[in-house]
Amino acid sequence: MLWVRVASGIVAIAFALGIIFVGGWYFTIGTGVLIFLAQLEYFRLVRAKGIAPAAKTTLVVSQILLLTATVAPQLTDAVFPLAGALICFYLLFQPKLATIADISTSILGLFYGGYLPSYWVRLRVGFTPPSTITLASSNLPLMGYWPESWIQPKLLPPSLTITLLAFGCIWAADIGAYFMGKWLGKTALSVVSPKKTVEGAIFGILGSIIVAEIGAWYLDWPYWEITGALLGALIGVVSLLGDLTESMMKRDAGVKDSGQLIPGHGGILDRTDSYVFTAPVVYYFVTLLLPLLQ
Repeated sequence: MLWVRVASGIVAIAFALGIIFVGGWYFTIGTGVLIFLAQLEYFRLVRAKGIAPAAKTTLVVSQILLLTATVAPQLTDAVFPLAGALICFYLLFQPKLATIADISTSILGLFYGGYLPSYWVRLRVGFTPPSTITLASSNLPLMGYWPESWIQPKLLPPSLTITLLAFGCIWAADIGAYFMGKWLGKTALSVVSPKKTVEGAIFGILGSIIVAEIGAWYLDWPYWEITGALLGALIGVVSLLGDLTESMMKRDAGVKDSGQLIPGHGGILDRTDSYVFTAPVVYYFVTLLLPLLQ
């Protein structure tokens, strides 16, 4: 029912906003819990195909990736291949000879469920532009933060405002695609997800662009008209690709939802698929492209 979907969506958004605002280890732990639950769902999909991945090892090394992204974000890219090697090492010494499918799905679980989401931790917890390094960004235990005043929102840490902007773009894309797709959608977008329409996708991307434009203007980004539109379009397209990728995995596994944890939405993976590929796009947009323009 629609009201169940809306109510559970409000709870999910409240949880997301809470850990985003507080940041620090609160964000890392909250993200870690979501990643753990999402990976459990992913491995259930994999096992439905008769594959035996290194699930426990992948779950552990994925959490190590998040810890690294918190305390030493510059080392996360180095930890990723080491974690992959550890997974292969584990499979190598199993009583039953591991297959290519066992290895590849385990590494995909690490990449899709651990490495890519770690960019959110790098963005919210580990990202501090040199120009703002002297600003107080932690006034709670465990590196947490809460604004002392809401009168001047521009003084909020850039890691907070950029993460909020990115999530806002994803939410706008999801809402625009869902409601406008139901209202105007007639042209099927992909056989992977028959309910998605071209019209819904277009309005979803437009919604993401509008939110990004407002954010870029407010944050005084260089050439905000262009950078805002570019970021919004990227988030709109990449979040849609993330959604379709998860739909492809579910279709192959022969299930409708990855789980039933969230009423009206399915599983954690169903609700977070739009965020997976978006994380590195946003991170490199603000750490590489914006400094170059400035």
